[in-house]
Amino acid sequence: MNIFNFFKRSDIKCPRCLGKGFVDWKDIVRLKRQLKWVPAPCAYCNATGRVEKEMLSKVAVDCMYLTIDLPESIIEKIKEGDKETIEKGKQRERFVDYLIQYAEELYLKQNMDAESIANLYLSTEEENATFSVTKEELIKYVQGVIELKNSERN
Repeated sequence: MNIFNFFKRSDIKCPRCLGKGFVDWKDIVRLKRQLKWVPAPCAYCNATGRVEKEMLSKVAVDCMYLTIDLPESIIEKIKEGDKETIEKGKQRERFVDYLIQYAEELYLKQNMDAESIANLYLSTEEENATFSVTKEELIKYVQGVIELKNSERN
């Protein structure tokens, strides 16, 4: 490896945060990650605003699971393309998609409020479910689903 290549910065602006180093609400909406992300330092570029060209082919820009709150070891596995870690992320995304759909349907079709939806979900959740949430977290999340649905309807 040439020593100059080691210090050379990537000349590719991060497509997730658009070079800001921070994912804001506009980025979240642009990448269709509402209810899945919150504004935070960009995990795709590690808050630098720049990414290596190879990153674009290894990890999707909108990879839901690649967030800054993961342990560094998991972030590295995702960036390296570790199939098991990526599959775990896809399972998590499917769970979140299911939860959003579940909450939307009960709110829109049965006019249930966030607490009622959370109680119903928790009463049917298996004890050994792959992903679990507390009642308080779930109520807050379902309220976010309801607010997003209401804003889309207005």
